[in-house]
Amino acid sequence: MLKKFTLSDRLLFIAAFLSLIFSEILYFQGNKEQAIFIGIWVPSILAFGIYLKLIQNSKDV
Repeated sequence: MLKKFTLSDRLLFIAAFLSLIFSEILYFQGNKEQAIFIGIWVPSILAFGIYLKLIQNSKDV
C-alpha cells in the first residue's frame, strides 16, 4: 500500500501532520489564536495534495 504513495504524497502528509502537532503544542501553551490559525493549514495542505493527484491522473488519461 505504501508503494502507491509518491514522494510528494509523503511530503504533503508529513507537512500536514507536523502542522497539526505544532498547532496542538501552541494550543496547550496558551497561544489559542495562533494554534487555530496553524490548525487551519491541515485541511488546506491535504486538499492541495488531492488537487495535485487529480492533475496527475488527468494527464495519465
